[in-house]
Amino acid sequence: MIRNRAPWDARSTISRWAHVLERTGLALTGASCGLFVAAHVGRANIDLIGSAAAVFAMMIYGAAGFYLGIDLPHPSADHDMHQPLRHGLGTKADTVELSSAAGTFLAAVAAVISVVSIVLDETAHTTSALLICLAWAAGATLQIAAGIIARTKATNP
Repeated sequence: MIRNRAPWDARSTISRWAHVLERTGLALTGASCGLFVAAHVGRANIDLIGSAAAVFAMMIYGAAGFYLGIDLPHPSADHDMHQPLRHGLGTKADTVELSSAAGTFLAAVAAVISVVSIVLDETAHTTSALLICLAWAAGATLQIAAGIIARTKATNP
């Protein structure tokens, strides 16, 4: 979500701590999604996720996705949410926001399917587990890419 926020140095100490706490919580959520998907894929006996290092890598990747992609910096003052709706498909900033949202959705759906499968003690099939893993990876990648693009454009207008 793109928010209109004051620059970091203009924020109060409480606001800064709240932001750090929020970002840490989002990163933990992303890591949990990666863990759930790794556990689901591991139940399908896929050698790709056969080690603790691979599970840890998925957790770090998921954490990076949720940390970077969910709270995108505001691109400029002319992209205000209080302006009237525009006709057409939108701006590049809108495309970045859609990429982040689609990534969050894909990663979350993959995690929910993984958790349901684990909780219901379903047998994980190789094909479906790989599809879930690919959907999660695509979602996390979309989040990371959108976060990097938005932050690059915010610092270099």
